[in-house]
Amino acid sequence: MFTGISIHTVFVLDQEEAIDFYVGKLGFEVVEDVDLGFMRWLTVSAPGKPDRRIHLEVPGPPSHSDETAAAVRDLLTKGALGATIFTTDDCRGTFKRLSDLGVEFTEEPTEQPYGIDCALRDPFGNHIRITQPTA
Repeated sequence: MFTGISIHTVFVLDQEEAIDFYVGKLGFEVVEDVDLGFMRWLTVSAPGKPDRRIHLEVPGPPSHSDETAAAVRDLLTKGALGATIFTTDDCRGTFKRLSDLGVEFTEEPTEQPYGIDCALRDPFGNHIRITQPTA
């Protein structure tokens, strides 16, 4: 039986720019940054939560052929690769802090039946929601 999810991949076009955004603006921490020779293994996590990581992967070998990588990059920049949802204890405060850092949102904090949430896209087109769940 499964006991959890440890790593989720989010495709990015540039890992340095991804670090600037996910670490520098969103406040995640780098957990692993390893040059494997054939690829760079880069994961981040919420502060103090290294058991649940996001793998910031550039489309390409060894996961993708050149043709598939091009298709993934195209879908990525169109925002067509799904959404990642982050949780917070204070959606409005997180929105304000990130807005002050220059993060552009696609939706402001809104009351929903499940809590308060807002939305943005990362520099590559990935759709991100930030949710403050109802207690």
